[in-house]
Amino acid sequence: MGSRSLGMTPPSLRDTSPADGGGKRFALAEWQLALPLALAFAALFLAPLLLLVGVSFFNDDKITQPGFGSWVKFFGDPFNYKVIGDTLLLGVKTVCATIVVGYPLALVYLDLGARLQKVLLFIIIMPLLLSVVVRTFAWIVVLGREGMVNQVLIGLGLISEPLRLLQTELGLVISLTQIEMPLMLLPLISVMSRLDPNLRDASAALGASRWRTLFTVIVPLSMPGLVAGCLLVFASSTTAFISQTVIGGVRLIYLPLLIWQQSLVVYNWPLAAVASLSLVVSVLSVIAALSYLGRRSSGHLHG
Repeated sequence: MGSRSLGMTPPSLRDTSPADGGGKRFALAEWQLALPLALAFAALFLAPLLLLVGVSFFNDDKITQPGFGSWVKFFGDPFNYKVIGDTLLLGVKTVCATIVVGYPLALVYLDLGARLQKVLLFIIIMPLLLSVVVRTFAWIVVLGREGMVNQVLIGLGLISEPLRLLQTELGLVISLTQIEMPLMLLPLISVMSRLDPNLRDASAALGASRWRTLFTVIVPLSMPGLVAGCLLVFASSTTAFISQTVIGGVRLIYLPLLIWQQSLVVYNWPLAAVASLSLVVSVLSVIAALSYLGRRSSGHLHG
């Protein structure tokens, strides 16, 4: 006879019952498993961040005079406010561009067969397998005066002379859109693949056009993936030092380039620490706002 017929409880259930404290032992085991990750996070993120905070409270580049001089100097210069605004605006423009291009690609992915979906997914992931340096320098060739973009536009008769795309914000946004596209597409595809395909058919049967179905059915239901993609793209594009420097050049000043100049050119580490903390706080503020809007929209949807 089974243990259930004898009124006996299996040992595995008795060990985790609240009466003998098994649940507490199980919770303690989970905490112990998370401890190595917590220690690594503290060593690799919290410790350098605290070091930046400490270095920022010095007045001189020799780090010998404690004070608030570096903070006053940084936030007393209107140019630095423009740099912060341009950096955040670059992230917003890149996010908007990846959304405009990413949603159609995600919809195409949903309409493909299983085999073609694997091919498209490989194409999406493939840029992540290449170094960002390689991809950035490839965009120099594409966006140059003799590059593919200008040659195509001239061949189509849309322009009479090559456009200047390098060392411009337009060229930088174009390159960042392609570089950051996987970070937008992967969360979108992950969420949209779990949507019921009958929803689009039901919307069409009720008389809704494709655009109405997109904005009233697909976009609201895929909002978690969209928010996750926006967070990843924004955080990555605002801190993309290599792309900003190589494509944008020294004429476009963003916070990563300013931090590099102050730390490795001028060797003013306190001012570089203030700029770094400003970048962290400003980016995290926008990310927190996007996360709040995403949770609020999801709450309205479920409500």
